[in-house]
Amino acid sequence: MDRKPATPPNPPPPEDERRGSAGPRAIAELSARLTRRPLGKRGFTETMIVTEWPAIVGTLLGGSTLPLKIVFPPGLRTGGVLHVRAASGAVAAQLQHLEPLVAQRINGFFGYGAVARLCITQGTVAARPRRAAAPPPTLDATAEDELEKQLSSVEDPDLKAALASLGRHLATRR
Repeated sequence: MDRKPATPPNPPPPEDERRGSAGPRAIAELSARLTRRPLGKRGFTETMIVTEWPAIVGTLLGGSTLPLKIVFPPGLRTGGVLHVRAASGAVAAQLQHLEPLVAQRINGFFGYGAVARLCITQGTVAARPRRAAAPPPTLDATAEDELEKQLSSVEDPDLKAALASLGRHLATRR
Protein backbone atom coordinates (compact mmCIF):
# COMPACT_ATOMS: atom_id res chain seq x y z
CA MET A 1 0.00 0.00 0.00
CA ASP A 2 1.55 3.28 -1.13
CA ARG A 3 1.34 6.17 1.26
CA LYS A 4 1.18 9.73 0.12
CA PRO A 5 3.55 12.15 1.80
CA ALA A 6 1.94 14.17 4.54
CA THR A 7 1.08 17.72 3.56
CA PRO A 8 0.75 20.50 6.05
CA PRO A 9 -2.91 21.35 6.75
CA ASN A 10 -2.52 25.00 5.73
CA PRO A 11 0.40 25.95 3.51
CA PRO A 12 2.00 29.26 4.48
CA PRO A 13 0.71 32.26 2.54
CA PRO A 14 2.94 33.92 -0.05
CA GLU A 15 5.31 36.55 1.33
CA ASP A 16 3.34 39.50 -0.04
CA GLU A 17 0.14 38.34 1.68
CA ARG A 18 1.54 37.75 5.16
CA ARG A 19 0.19 39.98 7.86
CA GLY A 20 2.65 42.14 9.66
CA SER A 21 5.36 41.81 7.06
CA ALA A 22 8.32 44.00 7.77
CA GLY A 23 8.74 47.37 6.13
CA PRO A 24 6.46 50.11 4.94
CA ARG A 25 3.86 49.40 2.29
CA ALA A 26 2.53 51.72 -0.37
CA ILE A 27 -0.90 53.14 0.37
CA ALA A 28 -1.94 52.58 -3.25
CA GLU A 29 -1.20 48.87 -2.88
CA LEU A 30 -3.22 48.59 0.31
CA SER A 31 -6.13 50.68 -0.97
CA ALA A 32 -6.29 48.67 -4.19
CA ARG A 33 -6.54 45.48 -2.15
CA LEU A 34 -9.24 46.95 0.10
CA THR A 35 -11.37 48.42 -2.68
CA ARG A 36 -11.06 45.57 -5.18
CA ARG A 37 -14.13 43.65 -3.92
CA PRO A 38 -16.58 46.56 -3.39
CA LEU A 39 -15.67 48.21 -6.67
CA GLY A 40 -15.67 44.85 -8.45
CA LYS A 41 -19.34 44.44 -7.53
CA ARG A 42 -20.02 47.64 -9.50
CA GLY A 43 -18.11 46.39 -12.52
CA PHE A 44 -14.95 48.33 -11.77
CA THR A 45 -12.40 45.58 -12.21
CA GLU A 46 -9.89 48.34 -12.76
CA THR A 47 -10.15 50.55 -9.67
CA MET A 48 -8.02 53.20 -11.32
CA ILE A 49 -11.02 54.48 -13.28
CA VAL A 50 -12.39 55.87 -10.02
CA THR A 51 -9.14 57.12 -8.53
CA GLU A 52 -7.76 58.58 -11.76
CA TRP A 53 -11.06 59.87 -13.18
CA PRO A 54 -9.98 63.54 -13.47
CA ALA A 55 -6.76 62.49 -15.21
CA ILE A 56 -8.71 60.34 -17.68
CA VAL A 57 -11.45 62.79 -18.66
CA GLY A 58 -9.74 66.08 -17.78
CA THR A 59 -10.03 68.36 -14.79
CA LEU A 60 -13.12 70.22 -16.01
CA LEU A 61 -15.26 67.11 -16.48
CA GLY A 62 -13.49 65.18 -13.73
CA GLY A 63 -14.52 67.67 -11.06
CA SER A 64 -18.21 67.67 -11.94
CA THR A 65 -18.77 64.02 -12.92
CA LEU A 66 -18.38 60.70 -11.16
CA PRO A 67 -18.20 57.16 -12.59
CA LEU A 68 -20.78 54.94 -10.90
CA LYS A 69 -20.49 51.49 -12.46
CA ILE A 70 -19.66 49.58 -15.62
CA VAL A 71 -22.13 47.07 -17.01
CA PHE A 72 -20.63 44.57 -19.44
CA PRO A 73 -22.52 42.30 -21.83
CA PRO A 74 -22.96 38.78 -20.42
CA GLY A 75 -19.74 36.80 -20.58
CA LEU A 76 -17.64 39.70 -21.92
CA ARG A 77 -15.28 42.26 -20.38
CA THR A 78 -15.36 44.63 -23.35
CA GLY A 79 -17.97 46.92 -24.89
CA GLY A 80 -19.46 47.91 -21.54
CA VAL A 81 -21.74 50.76 -20.60
CA LEU A 82 -20.21 53.20 -18.14
CA HIS A 83 -22.78 54.84 -15.86
CA VAL A 84 -21.70 58.38 -14.99
CA ARG A 85 -23.31 60.92 -12.65
CA ALA A 86 -23.16 64.56 -13.78
CA ALA A 87 -23.53 67.48 -11.39
CA SER A 88 -25.86 69.54 -13.62
CA GLY A 89 -27.77 69.47 -16.86
CA ALA A 90 -25.14 71.60 -18.55
CA VAL A 91 -22.40 69.14 -17.57
CA ALA A 92 -24.58 66.23 -18.69
CA ALA A 93 -25.12 67.87 -22.10
CA GLN A 94 -21.40 68.53 -22.43
CA LEU A 95 -20.59 64.96 -21.44
CA GLN A 96 -23.13 63.63 -23.94
CA HIS A 97 -21.56 65.76 -26.66
CA LEU A 98 -18.08 64.49 -25.74
CA GLU A 99 -19.16 60.85 -25.28
CA PRO A 100 -17.05 59.42 -28.15
CA LEU A 101 -13.97 61.29 -26.95
CA VAL A 102 -14.50 60.26 -23.30
CA ALA A 103 -14.98 56.60 -24.27
CA GLN A 104 -11.85 56.78 -26.41
CA ARG A 105 -9.84 58.29 -23.53
CA ILE A 106 -11.06 55.62 -21.10
CA ASN A 107 -10.22 52.83 -23.54
CA GLY A 108 -6.84 54.41 -24.24
CA PHE A 109 -6.14 54.61 -20.52
CA PHE A 110 -6.83 50.91 -20.01
CA GLY A 111 -5.45 49.72 -23.34
CA TYR A 112 -8.53 47.82 -24.50
CA GLY A 113 -12.13 48.56 -25.50
CA ALA A 114 -13.67 48.41 -22.03
CA VAL A 115 -16.32 51.09 -22.65
CA ALA A 116 -18.52 51.38 -25.73
CA ARG A 117 -20.92 54.06 -24.51
CA LEU A 118 -21.96 56.16 -21.53
CA CYS A 119 -25.19 56.30 -19.57
CA ILE A 120 -25.44 59.75 -17.97
CA THR A 121 -27.60 60.61 -14.97
CA GLN A 122 -27.90 63.84 -13.05
CA GLY A 123 -27.24 64.06 -9.34
CA THR A 124 -24.99 65.45 -6.70
CA VAL A 125 -21.28 64.94 -7.11
CA ALA A 126 -19.08 65.37 -4.06
CA ALA A 127 -16.25 67.81 -4.56
CA ARG A 128 -12.89 66.14 -4.89
CA PRO A 129 -10.22 67.43 -2.54
CA ARG A 130 -7.79 69.71 -4.34
CA ARG A 131 -4.11 69.46 -3.75
CA ALA A 132 -2.62 72.61 -2.33
CA ALA A 133 0.08 74.13 -4.49
CA ALA A 134 3.51 73.95 -2.99
CA PRO A 135 4.95 77.31 -1.99
CA PRO A 136 7.57 78.61 -4.40
CA PRO A 137 11.10 77.77 -3.30
CA THR A 138 13.16 80.57 -1.76
CA LEU A 139 16.91 81.02 -1.92
CA ASP A 140 19.32 82.93 0.26
CA ALA A 141 20.63 86.26 -1.04
CA THR A 142 23.91 84.93 -2.44
CA ALA A 143 22.27 82.10 -4.38
CA GLU A 144 19.61 84.50 -5.69
CA ASP A 145 22.33 86.92 -6.88
CA GLU A 146 24.21 84.08 -8.57
CA LEU A 147 21.03 82.97 -10.35
CA GLU A 148 20.32 86.56 -11.45
CA LYS A 149 23.87 86.87 -12.81
CA GLN A 150 23.51 83.64 -14.80
CA LEU A 151 20.22 84.84 -16.31
CA SER A 152 21.38 88.39 -17.11
CA SER A 153 21.93 87.55 -20.79
CA VAL A 154 18.36 86.31 -21.31
CA GLU A 155 16.26 89.06 -22.95
CA ASP A 156 12.77 87.53 -23.10
CA PRO A 157 11.02 88.30 -19.76
CA ASP A 158 8.76 85.22 -19.87
CA LEU A 159 11.66 82.90 -20.59
CA LYS A 160 13.74 84.60 -17.91
CA ALA A 161 10.97 84.12 -15.32
CA ALA A 162 10.57 80.45 -16.27
CA LEU A 163 14.31 79.82 -16.09
CA ALA A 164 14.53 81.64 -12.75
CA SER A 165 11.75 79.46 -11.35
CA LEU A 166 13.49 76.34 -12.62
CA GLY A 167 16.82 77.51 -11.21
CA ARG A 168 15.27 78.15 -7.76
CA HIS A 169 13.65 74.75 -7.78
CA LEU A 170 16.86 72.96 -8.75
CA ALA A 171 18.92 74.92 -6.23
CA THR A 172 16.60 74.00 -3.36
CA ARG A 173 16.69 70.29 -4.26
CA ARG A 174 20.49 70.15 -3.80
